[in-house]
Amino acid sequence: MSKLNTLELFVGCGGLLDGFEKAKHYNTVASVEWKNYACDTLINRLKKTYQYQDAEKRVLHFDIQRTEELINGWKNDDEYGSHIGLNSVVNNRDIDVIVGGPPCQAYSVAGRIQDKFGMKNDYRNYLFESYLKVVKVYNPKLIVFENVEGMLSAAPDGENIVDKIKRGFNEYGFDIVEDIKEQALLDLTQFGVPQKRKRIILIGLNRKYFGSNMEENQKSLRFFYNEVLNRYKSDKIKTVRDAIGKLPALLPSEEDYKLGSRKYSHFPSETDYTWHRPRYHNRRDIEIFRILAEDINMGNNKYLSTENLKKLYTEKTGKSSNIHKYYVLRWDQPSNTIPAHLKKDGLRHIHPDPNQARSITVREAARLQTFDDSYEFTGSMVQNYEMIGNAVPPEFSKRLASAIYDLFKEKGMI
Repeated sequence: MSKLNTLELFVGCGGLLDGFEKAKHYNTVASVEWKNYACDTLINRLKKTYQYQDAEKRVLHFDIQRTEELINGWKNDDEYGSHIGLNSVVNNRDIDVIVGGPPCQAYSVAGRIQDKFGMKNDYRNYLFESYLKVVKVYNPKLIVFENVEGMLSAAPDGENIVDKIKRGFNEYGFDIVEDIKEQALLDLTQFGVPQKRKRIILIGLNRKYFGSNMEENQKSLRFFYNEVLNRYKSDKIKTVRDAIGKLPALLPSEEDYKLGSRKYSHFPSETDYTWHRPRYHNRRDIEIFRILAEDINMGNNKYLSTENLKKLYTEKTGKSSNIHKYYVLRWDQPSNTIPAHLKKDGLRHIHPDPNQARSITVREAARLQTFDDSYEFTGSMVQNYEMIGNAVPPEFSKRLASAIYDLFKEKGMI
C-alpha cells in the first residue's frame, strides 16, 4: 500500500515524527522547527535511520509565525539563512496528514503559576493560529494537534483557548471531538510509556474527505478514540525499572575531578551509551540525593511528606522554600513527567538507587520518553534535556500513527 504524506509543524527533535516513521505507513514530506539544534538532531536522525538523504531540504529551520515566507521561501535571513520554502518542497504533492503541537509552556498549569502574568502575555498562546494558516494552504485529509492537559483551562484573554481552537478548526472545515476532556485527554502510560504523562491529542477530520455530516464525523471520532486507538493500549504499565534498570551504574567519585575544562562528580560508565553521564552535583546535593533515595529504598518513607522535604532543604541549604524541590523516581512505578525544565536542574528526577546519588542522565530521560538508544541528540547537555522534555514519546506516537492509518483503512481512503 502507498504511504501517506505527512507535514510536521513544531517538530522539535522529532518525537512525533519518529513514531510516524516507525509505523512504516508514512512519508515525511517536510517538517518545520525554529530551534537550530533541534533541526540538527532531526536531520541527523532522518539521514541515518530513515535514509532521507535530502533531509536538509525537508527540515525547514524557520519561524512558523512568518507564514508567507515559510510557504514561499526566504533569502539571506540573519538567523535562518535561505530556503526554497514549503511549496517547493511539497512540490504539488497531496499532504494527507499535518501533525504537530505548538510549544506547551504557555498552556501548562506550572508555567502559568510561575509567570507573574499567568502567561497571558506569552505569544505562544496563539501559535495555533499559525498552525491553522499552514493547514489552510495544504488542506490535509486529517490533522493531529497535540498539547498539554493545561490547555483545557488556559484562557489568556478571558476566552478559553479550547473554544478558540474549536472555532478555528471549524472555520477551516475540520471536525474535532466535542468532549475533548473525556475523549482526547490521553494517559500515555496506557500506551507503553514508562512515565506519567497526560496529553491532549486532537484528531481533526477534513469534511472535504470524511463528509460534511458533522454528526457522522463525531461518530467517527468517538469510534477512533474508543475503539481504534484502544487497540494499541498496553496490557502492562511499564516502570522506571523497565526503562533504565539495566543501564550501567554511575557512582559518585570521592572528590570532584576535571576532564579538560569540565568538572565531574561521578565516575563515567564503562559501557558506551551516548549521553549516559550525569550533570555535575556538589557534595551537598549528593548527600541529599542519597538520603532521599535510601529513605524510600529502606521503606522508612520519612520524606514522602512535603513538610519533611522542606525541612530537609532548609537543614541542608540554610534556605527556605514554599514548595518542596525534590522527587525520587520509584523503581516499580512509571516516572513523573519528563519536562523541559530538566535543562535547569534534576532535583525532581533523582535516580532511585541511593548508591548513585544523582539526577537522571540525558540517556535515562530519553529512555523514559521511549527514544531509542540509537537516537543521537546533537546539542549540548542543556539543549538535549530540553528537546527530550518537549517531545512526544515516540512509542506513543507510533501507536497513534498506526491507529490513524487504521482509520483511513476503515473509511476506505487507502
